[in-house]
Amino acid sequence: MAGAGAEVGAVLGGQGWPLSPEGGGGYDSAPLEPPEKARLRRNTTYIVLAVLLNEKSEVLVMQEAKRECYGAWYLPAGRMEPRETIVGAMRREVQEETGLQCQPVTLLAVEERGPGWIRFVFLAQPTGGTLKTLQEADGESLQAQWWDRKTPALKLRARDILPLMELALQYKASPGHPPVLPSELPCPWVGQRLLLVFAGSGGELWVLLAVAGGAPHLPVAASGLSPSELGERLLVGVHRLLRRCLPPPTQASARVRGLLGVQHLGKEPGQSDGVCFNVAATLEEAPGRPPKPSPPALRSPDFAWWKVEDGALRSRILQRLSQDSFVPVCS
Repeated sequence: MAGAGAEVGAVLGGQGWPLSPEGGGGYDSAPLEPPEKARLRRNTTYIVLAVLLNEKSEVLVMQEAKRECYGAWYLPAGRMEPRETIVGAMRREVQEETGLQCQPVTLLAVEERGPGWIRFVFLAQPTGGTLKTLQEADGESLQAQWWDRKTPALKLRARDILPLMELALQYKASPGHPPVLPSELPCPWVGQRLLLVFAGSGGELWVLLAVAGGAPHLPVAASGLSPSELGERLLVGVHRLLRRCLPPPTQASARVRGLLGVQHLGKEPGQSDGVCFNVAATLEEAPGRPPKPSPPALRSPDFAWWKVEDGALRSRILQRLSQDSFVPVCS
């Protein structure tokens, strides 16, 4: 199980881990039909959005040039293009719409309307360039400015950016999780790798592994992208995987905690446009029930519990769980 320990350590550190081609093509759970490959601008849309703060904690905003929201203000954001990485797309949008170059600090949140529409929200810091002025207005934006969120009173394109500004200010004041940036690793479809942890009453720790068709590894669930499945939430694959391996009374006690990392490459359109979200979850007893010494039996022989014997790795897992130190998924 040494390989599983290395994978858990890498995923826990936000570094990502290559998807295994063994077994079911890199995944251990999928919809009834084989998962469709993600294709940008066809069946999948990724949005990048950046919150930049200056030394006064003012927020960088830009004025829209699009006809439907002309003159309104928003955070720099836009669609990813084929062959782009997530960070590359974010930098491009910030420069096109504000005139500034930037460096990402961390992924702040992932917002989704199902696996076919996903927005990546970054905290970033300026590294160069000059603010776009009205004299430089183009089809991307009219101008950009730093805003203290009070004066002047700006007409916003939508108020959904206000909690994102607050999230960025909170992270700047007191980071809620380690810096997380996308790992450049290919994934053909939209899916989730699951780090499911069970803490026993005696202090032992177990992690769920997939053991069918190859070396033991953290289980991976693929999400469907067919029209009938696009309305489902992003984490539906995780819940499908849990139903497959856990007995019914235990399924409800599995709690998704958040994201540990994101994997995407995107340099081969149609082949690696997908994203793998590394998700942390825990099995928890219902309130009022005493903790159990060992994890529940599993429904499928394709999965097994792995007892974490390495003290350093166990401490890292417990620290992240106790601090609830994860990137939030917002639906």
